[in-house]
Amino acid sequence: MSAGSVEPGLTIRPSSGPAEYPQLVQIWRSAVDATHDFLADEHRVEIEAHLASDYFPHVQLHVAELDGAPIGFAGVAGESLEMLFVDAGRRGHGIGTALLAHVVADCGVATVDVNEQNVQAAEFYRRRDFVQVGRSELDDQGRPYPILHLALTAATAERD
Repeated sequence: MSAGSVEPGLTIRPSSGPAEYPQLVQIWRSAVDATHDFLADEHRVEIEAHLASDYFPHVQLHVAELDGAPIGFAGVAGESLEMLFVDAGRRGHGIGTALLAHVVADCGVATVDVNEQNVQAAEFYRRRDFVQVGRSELDDQGRPYPILHLALTAATAERD
C-alpha cells in the first residue's frame, strides 16, 4: 500500500466511545458535504440521524487525532472497512492514507465498499491497491446509490 506524506503529530487511537460520537458526526458531516454531492438531502439527514445510535456502536472505531482533536475516523467490522471519513479541511494531508494503513495492518482490513458516484474515494482506494471485485446497483439500505465492492490485491496482503 503506497503511503503519502502524513500530517506531523498525527496519532491514531481507538475511539473513547459514545461521548466522542458528536465530534465524529461533525467530521462525517464535513466530509460528506465535501464529497457526496450525489446524496439526496433526505438521505443525508437520515444517515446522519443513525450514525451515533446504529452505525458507530457496531464497528470498531479508530480516530485520527492532531493536537488532541479528532480530525478523521475509520470504522471496521471483521475484515471490512465500513467507513473512513476525514474532516474536509484536512483532506489531502495523508490522514485517510494513515487511517487506511492502520486498519489494514492492525485490524486485517481486506475489503471496502464505496459509493460508485464518489469517484474521489474510489480512486483513493484503487491507488492503495484495492481492486473492484463486484458491484451492487443499490446501497445496503436499498437507496439508489450503486456500490463498488473492493478488495486488496493478493500481492498487497502478502506484503503486509
